[in-house]
Order: sequence, then structure tokens, then C-alpha cells
Amino acid sequence: MSGELKLSRRAFAGGLAGVVLSRRASAQGFAGLGETETGFAPVVPGKAFSFPADHGAHPDFRIEWWYLTANLVDTKGNACGLQWTLFRQAMQPSPQREGWANQQVWMGHAAVTRAHTHRFAEVFARGGVGQAGVEAKPFAAWIDAWVMKGSEQTRDAALAPVELKAAGPDFSYALTLEADRPVVLQGEAGFSRKSERGQASYYYSQPFFRARGSLTLDDKPVEVTGKAWMDREWSSQPLASDQTGWDWFALHLSSGDKLMLYRLRQSDGHDYPFGNWIFEDGRTRQISGADIQLKPKTPIEIAGRKLPVEWQIAIPSFGLSIACKPLNAHAWNGTGFSYWEGPISFDGSHTGVGYLEMTGY
Repeated sequence: MSGELKLSRRAFAGGLAGVVLSRRASAQGFAGLGETETGFAPVVPGKAFSFPADHGAHPDFRIEWWYLTANLVDTKGNACGLQWTLFRQAMQPSPQREGWANQQVWMGHAAVTRAHTHRFAEVFARGGVGQAGVEAKPFAAWIDAWVMKGSEQTRDAALAPVELKAAGPDFSYALTLEADRPVVLQGEAGFSRKSERGQASYYYSQPFFRARGSLTLDDKPVEVTGKAWMDREWSSQPLASDQTGWDWFALHLSSGDKLMLYRLRQSDGHDYPFGNWIFEDGRTRQISGADIQLKPKTPIEIAGRKLPVEWQIAIPSFGLSIACKPLNAHAWNGTGFSYWEGPISFDGSHTGVGYLEMTGY
């Protein structure tokens, strides 16, 4: 495999979702996601989403991910978090080639977080040989033995129920995910702007997953239940060249509403924020950047970097003012291109739990 092969994520906008198989770093945005590439399909407004087809892979686009996080509690009420992510990157544009000549590269990330430990694992695969891939119907996304899988009973509009499993050297988990509401289109009917210069992705979420199953750390299994959130994005250039990374929040409010927020950090200091309030019944309302106040608190040092793991968030038009804190401040994924990903809780005008992702620090 060539040393120049690349693979990237969401997260990434997540993200996160961005990783390069070689260790060739790019100056253009987090993990090279701001690099201009030609020959791949463009992201344009007005796409008509179709399910189950859009649950599957889109190999004409350069970057894609299936990204799930879960806020869980065990039978003793102890909080924990879980991540399962599958990334795809095309090294060259279509047409697709067969077997080992296929230009798709796949990567998986899995993690488990408790108050005093954070475990993660990373795996890679080449497309075209069955080691990794995604099928739309019945839904199946896999890389080696890490699987998110539906059945003939899986409802296309909700992408539920599905089974989820992954394992690392010192952890494993297996969950059943159910939802009774359809997936939610983010941005402008699924067209998610990432800058004022044309960068965008196609983006939808399933924020209404209910999770139950088991989690094992150091050969000690526990039963867990809770809430989960899946993000789906694909693009050919999700960042502008001067965007260095992002801070992304997926929040489950105790009221039953959901809130997705992110800010893309720009090198000139003029960040690009966006939000979407998802009501309990599935209705959505976009939140303009001017109405979003994301204030990081004093950063702490993690893995030789300064990261703001606590945040103050305000959205005046919704009467929201909350303080967010992590379950484990050291939820650092030391993967090919490393990033922070972990469960958080919040209180103030609203209470709840969620996930925070920070890239490019």
C-alpha cells in the first residue's frame, strides 16, 4: 500500500470523523480535510435524500462516516460513554475498481469512557475485498468484527432497530439500538454549510436512539442502558483551507429535545458556528451563528495539548444557558490523527447529557 494513501473523517465536522494512513500531515485544515480535490462529486443544495439508499456508501464522494456516540448508565447508576465510528475515504475518483485495486480505504474507531478510564482502539481496511463496507438494505456497516447491523425488521426511515458491537484489547460492547422517530436532516434539508466559501457536506442524524446492552472492561461485564446519537456525513471537501478544526456538541436534553451545535475554528479567529434544535417530536429549527454563544473555559493540558474540556453555552432565542463538564477530562483518542471525544453532562437553564468532540488542537 502506497505511503501516500489517505483516509479522513466527520468529525470529520462531527465531526470527526479525518485520518491519514501515512503520517503525511497537511497544513490545510484538520487532517487535510481542507485540501482541494478534483474529480469527486460536489455537494450542492437541493439533494433529495432517499432511504434506505442514503444509509449506504457514496463512493463518488471523497470522505464519508457513520458516527455513533452513546451516553449510558450501568445497573448501579454509574455513567459511561461509548463511541463507534466507521470512516471511508476514496484515494482517487470513480469509476470504482475491483478487488485490491479498489480505491476505497476504511478506518474504524471504538472507545469506552468511564469517570476514571478511557479506552480506545483503531483498525484499518482496504475496500474491494470484503473486509469493510456498508450495505443499505438490510443495513450493515462493518470493519472486521466491528459491526452496526440491521435486519429485515429495520425501518428505513428511522434506521432502527440495529445491533452494534466492537472490541479492543481491554474492552468490548454490544448494544441494541431502537428509535421510534425518523432520522433528522441537518442544515438546509440535509445540506450542511461549513464555510462562507462553498464548503459543505450532506448531513443527517438519528438522535433518538435508545440503547441497551452490555459493556465489558478488563473482563468485567456490566449491563447498560441510555441514549445514543448517530451522525451521517459525506463530502468531497468539508473544510476550507484556513479552518483548523472544530468543537462539536450532541446534546440530549432532559425535556426530550436534542441540540446539535458546532463551531469550525478559523485561523483568523472568526469562527463559523451553526446549530439545530431538534424537538422531541422530530421537528427542527436551525440556529444562526449570531445566536450561538460557545465559550470555552480555562483549558487544561492533555497529551501535550491545551484543550477546553468545560464550556459555557448560551442560545438566547431558546432561553438556553448551560455549563458543560466532561465525565472524564482525559477522553483523548490517540489515533492516527488524534482528537478529544467524550461524554459530558450539563446544567443551568436546561439539564442533560451528551457528547463533545474537539479536533485540531
